[in-house]
Amino acid sequence: MSGGAGNFFEDFHVGQVIRHATPRTVTAGDTSLYGALYGSRFAVQSSEAFARAIGYRHAPADDLLIFNIVFGKTVPDVSLNAVANLGYAAGRVLAPVYAGDTLHAVSEVIGLRENSDGKAGVVYIRSTGLKQDATEVVDYVRWVMVKKRDEASAAPEPHVPKLPSSLHADALGDAVPVIDGRNYDNVLAGGAQRFGDYEVGTKIDHVDGVTVEEAEHQLATRLYQNPARIHFNQHAEADSRYGRRLIYGGHVISIARALSFNGLANAFHFAAINSGRHVAPLFGGDTVYAWSHLLDRQAISGRDDVGALRLRTIATKNRPCRDFPWKSGEEYDPAVILDLDYWAIIPR
Repeated sequence: MSGGAGNFFEDFHVGQVIRHATPRTVTAGDTSLYGALYGSRFAVQSSEAFARAIGYRHAPADDLLIFNIVFGKTVPDVSLNAVANLGYAAGRVLAPVYAGDTLHAVSEVIGLRENSDGKAGVVYIRSTGLKQDATEVVDYVRWVMVKKRDEASAAPEPHVPKLPSSLHADALGDAVPVIDGRNYDNVLAGGAQRFGDYEVGTKIDHVDGVTVEEAEHQLATRLYQNPARIHFNQHAEADSRYGRRLIYGGHVISIARALSFNGLANAFHFAAINSGRHVAPLFGGDTVYAWSHLLDRQAISGRDDVGALRLRTIATKNRPCRDFPWKSGEEYDPAVILDLDYWAIIPR
């Protein structure tokens, strides 16, 4: 018997529902450690006084801390034997999470497709994170390439789900209480620009770079209780394609989001993922930079306190973003590691 072997591609079937271990209570220590790892400075998540002044019960946990905790719950059952996490779609943050809330996760297999070489296959999963009272706090779709246990096993009937290219703005904002804009202090928040001050098409260089150390990316991944071996076991990864540990993709997303404070300080709520792709791997010692392109700006039906910005954030490694690197034709710039299309909520 080999404990913790995880599931292989053959173990999944469309319609399968997986309840994931282990429930996780979010603590003030978790939020402090998250801040120490990424340096995020958004005022609503940083200040109890600021959050209460605008209408929250308490300062909420960072949205991506919650996303990453829920993601970590799914790894032992979904992607312990993953080759790579390929992409995301239709992700929503549905409710605020506060210190003391307990999270658990459930996933449903919504698609399968074996690779042409027969060595692995792509599994499409819809995962939902819930609080102790069954309130849904986040849901998203991701697709992940998973190794086969037996390369000679029969391929399943391929089923690739149809996913929306983006979420409508009216589906956003449930995790944000009605904001008292008069008490939203731009100076304390760190930026003067609100909803009406941004123009579609604007590109923002987030300027700063962050070098990722081996110890901190492993610490971050453990914070989410994500046990994927590819992030930790250098002994095993020495013989892999890259010859070293691969940094967890959620770590890259959190770095890019923290860097976006430069230019998007008031876009305090990460509300939804329209699509996301990990374009290239990141390794310890690499430096991450980021820039964002404002794709759309939408009012939210029934809300006159906040609006939504649709942003494409591009992260690069070892390349500043002053010239906004992205694609040349259909090919990504060699420095691009993340292409993330998401909605953020900002005061009006």
